[in-house]
Parts: sequence; C-alpha cells; structure tokens
Amino acid sequence: MALKLTLKPKERFVINGAVVVNGERRSHLLIQNNVSILREKDVMQESEANTPVRRIYFAVQMLYLDDANSSAYFQLFERRLEEFLGAIKDREARAHCANILSDVENRNYYRALSTCKKLIPFEDARLNYVPEEDHGAGGESPELPRTALAS
Repeated sequence: MALKLTLKPKERFVINGAVVVNGERRSHLLIQNNVSILREKDVMQESEANTPVRRIYFAVQMLYLDDANSSAYFQLFERRLEEFLGAIKDREARAHCANILSDVENRNYYRALSTCKKLIPFEDARLNYVPEEDHGAGGESPELPRTALAS
C-alpha cells in the first residue's frame, strides 16, 4: 500500500536518514515502497528527550531512522522502557508500553512512535501534578520538585 504525503511549502522530512526539504509550493509525494519516513513535526532532537517517555520515543525514533546502529538503540530502548515501567502502575499506560515493545520487536517503529505520543499527556499530567492541599493561602502553587511517575 502506498503512502501519500501532502507537504507544505518548505516542510522538512526525513527519508531513511536523509533530510529532504519541500520546495516553494505545496506538493504531493507518493511513496510506493517501505521506507523510514518522519515529518519534521514528528522528529525529536536528543535535547528534547528530557523525560522518561520522551527518552523512549527518542530511542524508538533512532531505531527507525538509523538501522546501522540498531543494536545500541535497542539496548537504550529496553533500558528506558524498563525504567518507565518500574515507575508506573496505571493499567492503560502499561498496556501502551506492552504495545510499544511488541511493535519495536516486530520492527513496526512508526506505530511504536504513535503509541509513545499517546503516553506523553499521561506523563505530563504526572510530572506537573501539584496536590490541592499544597496550594498557598494566595491560591498560588509553591515551587515543587518534579515528582516520580506514579499513579
């Protein structure tokens, strides 16, 4: 099955590790074989991988885009997933992790990335959580350290 991409002017994307930039006008691409492709909006820079789920996403992204170093990235992925699973109890989040692992093992990296994206709001809610009873008298929240991921 072919993949049809509609690209905005100047939109960048990665195909098998090569960064490609669209021209001045909207265009359409039809990809007819199996390639690793990510739009710029889906590419995470290493500096952005600053939370447990984002570190998992980055490892999967690198597995997807850099097959030559897949062994190292798979070890990184396993370590990051294990760390995350050790910190959460939420059934839905754990099910997403199981799906990510299955997809990675089956080299369905794009689907694994999509599932990782579903975990980011879950993680953000926990990292930014401030209990109601901790609010000061003025209704403002005191500065609190980031909490561990636990549900």
